[in-house]
Amino acid sequence: MAYGGTGRTSGTGREWSGADRVKAAAGLMAGWIALLWILEAVDLATGHALDPYGISPREAAELRDLVPAAFLHFGFGHVAANTVPLLVFGFLAALGGIRRFLAVAALIVVVDGLGVWLVAPAYSNTAGASGLIFGLFGYLLVRGFVDRVPLDIGVGVAIGVIWGSTILLGISPTRSDVSWQGHLFGLAAGVLAAFVFRRRPRRGDAAALIR
Repeated sequence: MAYGGTGRTSGTGREWSGADRVKAAAGLMAGWIALLWILEAVDLATGHALDPYGISPREAAELRDLVPAAFLHFGFGHVAANTVPLLVFGFLAALGGIRRFLAVAALIVVVDGLGVWLVAPAYSNTAGASGLIFGLFGYLLVRGFVDRVPLDIGVGVAIGVIWGSTILLGISPTRSDVSWQGHLFGLAAGVLAAFVFRRRPRRGDAAALIR
């Protein structure tokens, strides 16, 4: 995000306003959520033909499913449970820039998928957007401190207060039907992403701070 006297620009050189960022983030996440529901409808209509694209652990051929698994679910109830948190966390993260958000999401999906592939129980099949959700939570939680942006710190504190207990329950290995491994690796990947994609001040940004 841009603060103070500087702004981010689009590919055409036009400066992005706050309204531009809101529209772009909202449009991206609306499309993302719609895709999840469409895929689940296709899965249902085809007799669950998409379910095999989940992650089965420690099988080399399953590495190709690391990304598809993050977009697939086991029933509409599963999609519905993930819709609101993904929409909220994704929107807040995407406000910081679409390209940055896509890079963060890609890192989370791949790292989380690898973690599931390595440690999930044998003969299991893991799919769903919850790994990305936990990753975006971790990313938002620490992004402000890494970037030293007060507004983002406030966002992180707010989501920590609102969703923190739910996240802790999600990484607790108490339910055999929930991939706590995917949640845990997603959370760790999100924290990692905050450091990998931390915002480095530009000369113009620094100048605006000392005027």
